[in-house]
Amino acid sequence: MQLEKQIAKRSKVHTIYKLKDGTKVPGVTTVLGVMNKPALMNWAWQLGTQGIDYKHYVDATARIGTLAHEMIQEYLGGPEWDRSAFTREEIDTAENAALSFFEWEKQTGYRMKTFAIEMPVVSEKYRYGGTVDWLGSIDASGGYWLVDFKTSKALYPEHEWQTSAYYKALLELGYKIKGVRLLRIGRSSDEGFDDHVLSKKQLESGWKVFLSALKLYQARYEYECGKKYGFKGAA
Repeated sequence: MQLEKQIAKRSKVHTIYKLKDGTKVPGVTTVLGVMNKPALMNWAWQLGTQGIDYKHYVDATARIGTLAHEMIQEYLGGPEWDRSAFTREEIDTAENAALSFFEWEKQTGYRMKTFAIEMPVVSEKYRYGGTVDWLGSIDASGGYWLVDFKTSKALYPEHEWQTSAYYKALLELGYKIKGVRLLRIGRSSDEGFDDHVLSKKQLESGWKVFLSALKLYQARYEYECGKKYGFKGAA
């Protein structure tokens, strides 16, 4: 499949993924929501012991993460974003993450050439969708890299599961991917970055976990809501 340069228009509206016949399918993060995450539960409990409202904290950090993504993607050729809805403190924190990204560029010498930003992908075979953060080349050797940006405190196993699902969907669509990396960019000035390139074994293992979650999601959905979305299970 010919890879054409594509800068997807960004929208704050929740993305709805559909098959070619119009059938709605779940997104990758929705599917992974069925997984038990002990580390997340422990973190939420610790916030509670400090008198911090978990939902409010998650919403606040999500806003900063969204803005950091916007800053970096705008720099990489994406659309300009209106930051008027964000506070000065949120902007300053997001700028720390952007600076971590620039430090990564400086230390590695990579220069990212964008082919797609916030690119929706749908797997007709496995019946799920997702949005790829960034697709393009990172050095003179060419080849296309899938890069997923994270502003979390650390990289977690579910990040590998998520990115493996994007990778699999891109392969199904005919894209030839040279490599996949998770790039964590810290929100505080002293965090720096974590650059994690996924091996073929990690991608395959991550895909197996995601596929198991997808089957569970589809079975539970059929049990709870019938076949409203026409799920037939993954082949």
